[in-house]
Amino acid sequence: MLVKLPLALAALATADALQVAAPLRAQMSAVRMPPATRLPSLSPRSCQVARAPVVQLATAAAEEEPPKSSLMETLTTGSFFALWYLFNIGYNIYNKKALNALPIPWTMALLQLFVGIPYCFALWLTGIRKAPKLSQENIKTLVPVSLGHLGTHIGAVISLGAGAVSFTHIVKASEPVVSAALSAVMLGAIYSPITYLTLLPIVGGVALASLKELSFTWLGFGAAMLSNLSSALRGILAKTTMGGGVGENMSEANLYGVLTIMAFVFLIPISLAIEPPAAVMASIAAAKSAGLTSGYLWTQSIMAGAFYYLYNEVAFLALGRVNPVTHAVGNTIKRVVIIIASVIAFKTPISTLGVVGSSIAITGTLLYSLAKSKFG
Repeated sequence: MLVKLPLALAALATADALQVAAPLRAQMSAVRMPPATRLPSLSPRSCQVARAPVVQLATAAAEEEPPKSSLMETLTTGSFFALWYLFNIGYNIYNKKALNALPIPWTMALLQLFVGIPYCFALWLTGIRKAPKLSQENIKTLVPVSLGHLGTHIGAVISLGAGAVSFTHIVKASEPVVSAALSAVMLGAIYSPITYLTLLPIVGGVALASLKELSFTWLGFGAAMLSNLSSALRGILAKTTMGGGVGENMSEANLYGVLTIMAFVFLIPISLAIEPPAAVMASIAAAKSAGLTSGYLWTQSIMAGAFYYLYNEVAFLALGRVNPVTHAVGNTIKRVVIIIASVIAFKTPISTLGVVGSSIAITGTLLYSLAKSKFG
């Protein structure tokens, strides 16, 4: 395919040249050539001989030219996926360490949203990235989507603080079930029977993994399901309210930045009401009395916020470059990598039933994505 591409481009260029030359030929035909002006005729064999070196050179050039663009595209996409996995692992580890030291999930979620805001403004103010331009009407349109973004984040943070990282991601693998149900109710979207059948292993796998989960808590399970519900709502609201686009310079990265800023603003009063400054200071004092330094607490918290923003931004870049099937496979592998990394990092014990259940659930998630892409 890569070898044929230059030849195809050459054919297109030749066709364009013939179209441009047609009017010139019409004009030239009206001009009579002087009788003395005769060009020497060429035999068919001489034409073949003259043409052979040209064809050989063109073919050789096509064969020898390295597919730089295709190779660079593949390397770039692979780099984005690698960074997506790396930043995601970093976020889950730093976030869990921060929550173990400071069990104030609402404040931690607020801090994590804030960390990405200076990064956004730095890119916009320096001109590295064009700043978004939004009207009041655009902002109103984004309010429900940003609330869905907030619910997705706060639910995940609370769940990660209440139980094991691996268990949170097993429960979050059931998001397709919530998404399919809400799509049917709110959008009237009905999928094929095969797609719905793939939801069964997801539900069964999560149920099996929950039965013998040593760190199971209803708070952790409920918060993870809240994250699933909010994520599904965010996707549906984005489809229904943002079909025609919102504002200017609203690339995928800028959209994520704007949603982060809006979610941060909405979370401020909620966080202060649930975890007032006195409760936050008491948590910090308890951590220090346990031997943890201020440097450790700040490092875990800030790094969690930095990795959170980076992995989401890189995810936009990575998934925007691939087709739905590659997206589904990549997302499934990501969840497996996070579960394995968290088990190793925190030495989390997992029962045999938990391993079987999580494997079934994650496989079901992959099958759902593939079936939805193929059958609808």
